[in-house]
Amino acid sequence: MKAVRGIPTCQDASHSPIALALPRSAGLPCVAMGITFAVHTTDGPARAGLLTTPHGDVPTPAFMPVATQGSVKAVAPQELRDLGATIVLGNTYHLFLRPGPELVRQMGGLAAFMSWNGPMLTDSGGFQAYSLGSKVKITEEGVLFQSVIDGSRHLFTPETAVAHQESIGADIMMALDQCLMYTQDKEAVQVAMERTHRWAERCKSAQTSDAQALLGIVQGGVFADLRRQSADVITGLDFPGYGIGGLAVGESKSVMYPLVGLTAGLLPQGKPRYLMGVGSPEDLVECVARGIDLFDCALPTRVARNGALFTRKGRVDVATASLFRGKEEAVDEGCDCATCTNFSAGYLHHLFRAKELLALRLASIHNLRFIMRLMGDMRNAIAGGCFQTFAKEFLSNYRPADEAERLRQTRRRFAGAKAGERA
Repeated sequence: MKAVRGIPTCQDASHSPIALALPRSAGLPCVAMGITFAVHTTDGPARAGLLTTPHGDVPTPAFMPVATQGSVKAVAPQELRDLGATIVLGNTYHLFLRPGPELVRQMGGLAAFMSWNGPMLTDSGGFQAYSLGSKVKITEEGVLFQSVIDGSRHLFTPETAVAHQESIGADIMMALDQCLMYTQDKEAVQVAMERTHRWAERCKSAQTSDAQALLGIVQGGVFADLRRQSADVITGLDFPGYGIGGLAVGESKSVMYPLVGLTAGLLPQGKPRYLMGVGSPEDLVECVARGIDLFDCALPTRVARNGALFTRKGRVDVATASLFRGKEEAVDEGCDCATCTNFSAGYLHHLFRAKELLALRLASIHNLRFIMRLMGDMRNAIAGGCFQTFAKEFLSNYRPADEAERLRQTRRRFAGAKAGERA
């Protein structure tokens, strides 16, 4: 295949770590409060485009590292930029508790506060309404949280969730929603979904900043008819973009993937689609193939801190696997990150065994670079018209984590009343 308008051929794309400019050929951009979005190229349902925000451009599909408390654990903001990140996610609930949205506003907004020179998205606190379990009470008014820091109680309403995000200064804000565990019955899911719809209307009415974009969230659990109903209601409110929530919360991939494809197909073609809380390499490829533009997840850095590193052949456990003891080669010899170009797998193995803090940094840097390269490769493959071939090759070589063990860990993590990063 010949290169098109400077885009590398599919042969070249798999080796290109940087996303290149995309031709403006697939339709007029969607211009809305705070953001502009244009789909430039499609390859089946997969889309490559450009999201423009007041703080910079985001080539899509894109992955957002999670800066829960204004920091991506173990990685500095400039390192994120060097790794290829173009947008990061902040957590409104945790930033509300500490240091507080008003202080963040006084410091110039979250991007300035954390010295991140780029776009930011904040979630609304809806995920913590799910993950905190018994520490939360949900009513029509909003979500009553018990602080994970000092036990104090705080009410998040749709109105205050928007106000907190406006103070934090995110380019993209999320409406407050209610997410349930995948095991909930249909009646309970429908009640939560309809509450999410009412909260979305209240969020939209509460918005006061024209410089920030507010996205609505489609819910509906694992029920296709509820997903259709939710998409119809939320798109009817005409948000500038849409989140897909309530997935990757313990259901199997065989359940999640069809629902992602169904829901994405119900959303407007010219607006960004954000699949919330998804970030394993195989899920990114499968869901880009189904038309998703934006992702976030703490998984790449969380598993890195436990010694699990991504390679093109799958995840490897450099912390405990004896085969890495004394290994002179890099963990992933095809990787251009600072970890792989400067340190051996044997050294990383030693750092984890010795419980050295450097291990956490080097592993996090590698996993984030792996994900950013993967997103760039997918953008280039879509632009080159060979995404389906790229996806098939990647998925045939990549061995995912054991599905049964993954589900067990996910369900155990979500069953308790623990605060933390998005799964």
